[in-house]
Amino acid sequence: MKLNDYIQVAFYIVALVALTPILGKYMFRVLEGERTFLTPALGWLEKLAYRATGAEANNEMNWKYYAKALLWFNFFGFLVVFLLQILQHGLPLNPQHLPNVSWDSSFNTAISFMTNTNWQGYAGETTMSYLTQMMGLAVQNFLSAATALAAFLALVRGITRKSGTTLGNFWVDLTRSTVYILLPLSLLLAVALMSQGVVQTFSHYKTVVTLEGAKQTIPLGPAASQIAIKQLGTNGGGFFNANSAVPYENPTPFSNFLEMLSLLLIPAALTYTYGRMVKSQRQGWTLFIVMFLIWFGGLAISLHAEFSTNPVFHLSGLMEGKETRFGVTNSLIWSTATTAASNGSVNAMLSSLSPIAGGVAMFNLMLGEVVFGGVGCGMYGMLLFVLLTVFLSGLMVGRSPEYLGKKIEAPEIKMAILGILAPCAVVLVGAALSAVLPVGLSSLANKGPHGLSEILYAFASCVGNNGSAFAGLNANTHYYNIILGFAILIGRFVVLLPALAIAGCLVTKKVSPPSSGTFATDTAVFGILLIGVVLIVGALTFLPALSLGPIVEHFLMLKGMTF
Repeated sequence: MKLNDYIQVAFYIVALVALTPILGKYMFRVLEGERTFLTPALGWLEKLAYRATGAEANNEMNWKYYAKALLWFNFFGFLVVFLLQILQHGLPLNPQHLPNVSWDSSFNTAISFMTNTNWQGYAGETTMSYLTQMMGLAVQNFLSAATALAAFLALVRGITRKSGTTLGNFWVDLTRSTVYILLPLSLLLAVALMSQGVVQTFSHYKTVVTLEGAKQTIPLGPAASQIAIKQLGTNGGGFFNANSAVPYENPTPFSNFLEMLSLLLIPAALTYTYGRMVKSQRQGWTLFIVMFLIWFGGLAISLHAEFSTNPVFHLSGLMEGKETRFGVTNSLIWSTATTAASNGSVNAMLSSLSPIAGGVAMFNLMLGEVVFGGVGCGMYGMLLFVLLTVFLSGLMVGRSPEYLGKKIEAPEIKMAILGILAPCAVVLVGAALSAVLPVGLSSLANKGPHGLSEILYAFASCVGNNGSAFAGLNANTHYYNIILGFAILIGRFVVLLPALAIAGCLVTKKVSPPSSGTFATDTAVFGILLIGVVLIVGALTFLPALSLGPIVEHFLMLKGMTF
């Protein structure tokens, strides 16, 4: 690595840390219903949304009604995106006259965007009309992120309220998250991206003549508006097939930095928001440091692996599969950030990374994407690990398992374990079936351990609601569209619903004052324990599978073999 590489990493970290409290404080005021500087400009939109939905801001819901409202809203979103795809040929804003999307691809994509996964088995510029991109995919980019933010708020209220039965109003939480956080941030980023050359137009695709005299079709479209929310909302679905490696999505180093910063911006700031909500900023910074250390450790390992001499090519810092506009370091910051944040966008070919760097990206997915994680879902996923750590720590030292004054008992731990381990089971079972069934192997491009990594990564990405792909696996088949669609669905709600159930249990409990038997959860000791629990659960669950994939591929590479 050169000095420039260290500067790039340092600049990214400084910007992320500096913006965390600024945005976190603003989001706290929004999510608590306080007046902000945007209230005069956007208050009318919030009120209009309440009138359109019939929501009463003061009517709160218990966890079951909250979950029911969330599920019905998500089902309606799925239905709209599905219908837009299978009917798009006859709908407006389709200047290329693209045909209807097949039912199985429409099913997969509708589930994917409804759950904030944005897994794409299709090429956007040759499959989706402008209307489908805007009314279907871009809208769900906002609403799926706001849904997870709402679930996070419900869990926090369950933890912080002294006693009661209600967790807030889903429609109010959804509206405020969208109107005051996601919409203005996306508008600012979209304008900044357009200034760098990201396309935003309704024009037809352009046919040009290259220097060699050949004709080439240049795809266009309203991309900048969708790219902004895909990054900020930790969605990741690209307007174009090659995602953020395409110059029309990510043309300059500055646009690359803005998009890369957006990957972790809101998830990181939510740790500060959480500290304000629980009235202990140390709690929020403890979670931030835990997440940061795990992410930075993965980045350091990836940088070392990529800049070490490859024994097959006898070179270091290989650029194969990476954009010359960005280089190796920016590609690795992106690969570790996007897989830690359940974003899924890419600016380089993950399959071209060294086995260890690719393995780090895969391991981030397998941790449940709680290392910052997605907007909202990263925090409620990490809080499940917090409750498990509190319980295990209490068992080890003989202290009462409490978290912020609420006793942690069997129902909460059962739900936490369900939310942590059930996604792991889906990843392993789905990958195992696909690795032995002919229908699962029929669309695999690579053999050996790299081929297994492609299958394993696909399931880890879908269950973790990430959406990135290792490439080499054609997932746009009947088999993969259906099985991965259900994996996405399970991966989203098998974590979200237990989090809401835990909130419902905790909100009814009274807060106990701290005593000598209380285990502090805002200290370095607790942070180390939390890191240990997160890593041990991931390692014990997935080490055998990783050993057959990227780990064995690394040792074979040292022997001069590649796949």
